[in-house]
Amino acid sequence: MSKPTVVIVGRPNVGKSTLFNRLVGKKLALVDDQPGVTRDRREGDAYLLDLEFKIVDTAGFEDEPVATLAGRMRKQTDAAIADADLILFVIDARLGVHPDDRHFASIVRKAGKPVILLANKAEGRKGLDGAYDAFSLGLGDPLPFSAEHGEGIGELHEALRHYIGIPLEEMEDGDEDDFDDYDDEIDEETGVSKPPSREKPIRIAIVGRPNAGKSTLINTMLGEDRLLTGPEAGITRDSIGLDWEWRGRPVKVFDTAGLRRRARIEEKLEKLAAGDAIRAVKFAEIVVVLLDATIPFEKQDLTIVDLVEREGRALVIGLNKWDLIENRHAKLDELREEAARLLPQVRGVPLITLSGIAGQGIERLMDAVEKQHEIWSKRVSTSSLNRWLEGALSAHPPPAVSGRRIKIRYMTQPKSRPPYFAIFGNQLVSLNDAYKRYLMNGLRETFGLSGVPIRLSLRTSDNPYAKKKK
Repeated sequence: MSKPTVVIVGRPNVGKSTLFNRLVGKKLALVDDQPGVTRDRREGDAYLLDLEFKIVDTAGFEDEPVATLAGRMRKQTDAAIADADLILFVIDARLGVHPDDRHFASIVRKAGKPVILLANKAEGRKGLDGAYDAFSLGLGDPLPFSAEHGEGIGELHEALRHYIGIPLEEMEDGDEDDFDDYDDEIDEETGVSKPPSREKPIRIAIVGRPNAGKSTLINTMLGEDRLLTGPEAGITRDSIGLDWEWRGRPVKVFDTAGLRRRARIEEKLEKLAAGDAIRAVKFAEIVVVLLDATIPFEKQDLTIVDLVEREGRALVIGLNKWDLIENRHAKLDELREEAARLLPQVRGVPLITLSGIAGQGIERLMDAVEKQHEIWSKRVSTSSLNRWLEGALSAHPPPAVSGRRIKIRYMTQPKSRPPYFAIFGNQLVSLNDAYKRYLMNGLRETFGLSGVPIRLSLRTSDNPYAKKKK
């Protein structure tokens, strides 16, 4: 079965060869700051998680006569496009959209091939601004990326998988066995790996104040006394990652040191443990903040939730030691009201009652983890967002500033994990927090984004989708 062919195209010096090297996992293509280093087509075998394909690096697009060297390089690129199953059109996000990008984008559109628009060098605010400008090229939603640092690899994988993912039922006999020969670990330098033999584990960190019952809960989940537990607070010092399986799905669960107020962290070892726990939060996809149900929502609990929200991780709150609570229905109603009041930044976050020591509530907890992971990863189409935005603006227009009403033109979702929305318009810097909350709450309710952090970016720009007057 032949591999699909993916061709990288774009102007000179936008980072095509750096991207090629990252996808093949080797420094095969020369990379330099000066444009025009790549001249011939270079092919390699690329691996990105479960995807395997042929990748082709090309010379930078240049509009020169065929007889010239640049013209012959262009002919090589045209031939590569003709053979492509998919095109990666790369721009330099730091420089924004160049007139040549618009010219060559029209050429790529005429080729009639699927295209992924990659806004490379999108590190920092300036890079993201350039990425958003790329909407005007008419090649679909741009994907902010950094070939040099490997940022955006997960989003690129999802985009590629949409076009070149091969379902198992469509493989030729024996192809399934090929997956067993590869290592499923991601190379830290390149950010890519060969196809895994199983589904990628979901990463869960269990965090909370000391003595909330984190290690006891994990032991119960694993069905063995894997972690040291006891009545003393602070037994766990370093973050421990443990492999588990839940309903056939691999899970990596991290036990962490209890997080207490900074003023209470005195010993050097405790400071290191706290730092390790924070790193576990950054590495996780889902964070379970475990509360002691007998003394819930203490100040440090709220601080931990703030940390999880700032890091952009999906969140589930576990109410542990529920077996010690009397009048449980009334208590749960009270805690839900408290959560809504104290945690507006993660409105709708699920509260799961459980007892680690008694083994109660594990199924409910994991069901909530899976659901929050799906919500955290959700993408909403630009058309759906703008239909909703039109109704939201009609029902409650933005306030006026100095007699002039703020104009919101359109919005899109460039990223997920967590859901990240960009709003474009005029005078958006003057948009107050109350109206931002109105929009964010509307997004949560309309698109089912309860309990996960939402990022809202305000951009002053013309609407590239607006019809131009002749």
